[in-house]
Amino acid sequence: MTTYDDRASLTDLTTTAERVRRSVESVIEGKPEVVRLSLTVLLAEGHLLIEDVPGVGKTMLAKTLARSIDCSVRRIQFTPDLLPSDVTGVSIFDQQRRDFEFKPGAIFAQVVIGDEINRASPKTQSALLESMEERQVTVDGQTYELPSPFMVVATQNPVEMEGTYPLPEAQRDRFMARVSIGYPSPEAELQMLDVHGSVSPLDDLQPVAHAHDVLKLIEAVRAVHVADAVRRYAVDLVSATRTHPDLRLGASPRATLHLLRAAKASAALSGREYVLPDDLQALAVPVLAHRLLPTAQAQLNRRTSEQVVLDILQRTPVPATAPPAAPGFGQPQPGGRRL
Repeated sequence: MTTYDDRASLTDLTTTAERVRRSVESVIEGKPEVVRLSLTVLLAEGHLLIEDVPGVGKTMLAKTLARSIDCSVRRIQFTPDLLPSDVTGVSIFDQQRRDFEFKPGAIFAQVVIGDEINRASPKTQSALLESMEERQVTVDGQTYELPSPFMVVATQNPVEMEGTYPLPEAQRDRFMARVSIGYPSPEAELQMLDVHGSVSPLDDLQPVAHAHDVLKLIEAVRAVHVADAVRRYAVDLVSATRTHPDLRLGASPRATLHLLRAAKASAALSGREYVLPDDLQALAVPVLAHRLLPTAQAQLNRRTSEQVVLDILQRTPVPATAPPAAPGFGQPQPGGRRL
């Protein structure tokens, strides 16, 4: 049985998340949906891939999110000559102690910013696989735990692909969501010139939340209720990608898990203690599209993976959900929405 002390966690979540949102939006003008998705991925214990053209604020978004939370932050500039040991760390022989000493790499931080991740070699890219999935690093047979919370925010430019190494499917599958910032509206760009024309917007940015606050919020998100019908709906959406004629590679079971976790975080950010099918629908494209590979015929017809996901959303029956009889944290209130 849940208690009102548990319910206070959701109130704390929305209050703290609102502070972080306002802090990020003070720098990233006119992109509230992108900021919300970033917070959703953070609270769902995922990793974010920001993919867009140069100059729209990919790295700025990652830095602003990291600075808004009082966590340790490391930035890795991915280049072709970057070595895996630069990311994970290396064991160095200490002459005085006559023993090897481990020197942690840049991955040992709570928020890791990977700038232009597709410019590093596949060998260096693969150094992130273990840390992103298991939140640990193994060097010379020794395993080291990474700090918590832990989030990788990577950026890449999809236009200038010469001399780059596209992320393999296994790497993309570890990112919970992919987002494109896009160009700002003329009004937002004018406001950006007025506010940020003379000084860097990051200079005066102060943390509005601490690492232990984020951990408490993550625990609150885990307690969000998901009805059996909603779980089945998530499985149906992901399963449909594996049989769609326009796709040669569908989404993995990890994608189903990521979709459900993100939906729980989105519901909590909306002040709800339960997940609706609407949450899954809103997150289906950013969570699933980057994991899919269209067929050659679909590419000739200029069918993108995003369009395929939207088609699946149209074809998959939406379940009818009703609130449980006993309300509490993790359960909807009487009179909840029925779809």
